[in-house]
Amino acid sequence: MISGIVLAAGTSSRLGRPKQLLDLGGRPVLRWVLDAALAASLDEIVVVLGHDADEIRAAVPIHQRVRVALNPDYLEGQSTSLRTGLRALDDGSEAAVVLLADQPGIRADAVDGVIGAWRKGAGPIVQASYGGKPAHPTLFSRELWPELEALTGDEGARSFIAAHGRRRSHVEVGGEPPDDIDTEADYRRAVARQESTANG
Repeated sequence: MISGIVLAAGTSSRLGRPKQLLDLGGRPVLRWVLDAALAASLDEIVVVLGHDADEIRAAVPIHQRVRVALNPDYLEGQSTSLRTGLRALDDGSEAAVVLLADQPGIRADAVDGVIGAWRKGAGPIVQASYGGKPAHPTLFSRELWPELEALTGDEGARSFIAAHGRRRSHVEVGGEPPDDIDTEADYRRAVARQESTANG
């Protein structure tokens, strides 16, 4: 069993409004991430909510593979959301794929790429690579979860991955890495990119 964790608890402090709910081609940004996750071969998807949880929960589709976990400590940083997500996963889960709620460009085939590489023995950390540039999504085997749960602060798993470089492998998925939406300028770029794609 392979799980997905979507980190969606942040305060969107730089944007000043919930970036998870920004409209992008008629869908909230979070929905783009969840639709990609649902199109991939994940057995369950846990969406971690915190800031504006009730409002953002409305953008989470009702689906048998999707459920919500609330992080009451979201103000203490992304590490707390990762911990919340890991602790909410099914006892039978063997690995977790971590996704960010502000990356609408995430692709289902990238998720499946890291899962496929892990199943073939790529190692306990598998990260998607875009033209040689590592980015999300990242998969972590269950054996690493206790160490991930011990992380603190707002850095999430980045420092953990750097410290375990020898245990990390990359799988090339092609294309461009998914961009974060942190500012109004980021959002405008995402809208322009989506419109360009929609118009062929």
